[in-house]
Amino acid sequence: MEEQIRSFIKSNLVVFAGDAVFTDDDNIFELGYVNSLFAMQMLSYIENEFALTVDNDDLVISNFATVTNIATLIRKIQGSQSA
Repeated sequence: MEEQIRSFIKSNLVVFAGDAVFTDDDNIFELGYVNSLFAMQMLSYIENEFALTVDNDDLVISNFATVTNIATLIRKIQGSQSA
């Protein structure tokens, strides 16, 4: 899952960053690789790619700031939707 997320991020970089390098725990907003519009693109990607719905309560920028946070959010939603 993390590899899918990293790939999506790299294919949607806002600034030209060549071979952007970031870890799963780096804040991609603080690094300047993406902007708030990207969060909406990521939301659409998550809901379509992983066939789930992100609740309004989960629509906070920190949930989309790192690969780890995004993957954690997806797993949380998958767990709650399968229960």
